[in-house]
Amino acid sequence: MKELLDEYQKRAVGQGIDPLGYGFAPFAYAAGQVIATAVANTQSLDNDKIATYIHGHTFKTVVGDVAFGKDGEWAKARMVFTQFRNVTDNDINQFRDTTRDAILWPLEYKTGELIYPYSEAKKK
Repeated sequence: MKELLDEYQKRAVGQGIDPLGYGFAPFAYAAGQVIATAVANTQSLDNDKIATYIHGHTFKTVVGDVAFGKDGEWAKARMVFTQFRNVTDNDINQFRDTTRDAILWPLEYKTGELIYPYSEAKKK
């Protein structure tokens, strides 16, 4: 994923788009990987064949292994809840690493405790 984000960030300069790309670019790329794999392995562009293949397989992507349930949603949720800390004004570079971003959930990725109320987080 680092290579993907490095390339995205290089191309984003001066484009008037999200300069970091963390929220959308990896998942959009992963979606393309899923479709490309399904088309290649079914040798078809038929929507039903592709959907059946996608529902029955796990895919190696830039965001990790992805599988889908019967309802079409991810078999395992990918939402991550975080809390920013020690953020300063007008410096996008502070978001290029995770030193100011504690993961609160899911527990398997947890890197910090929730600071509440938010006024306390601003003091840290």
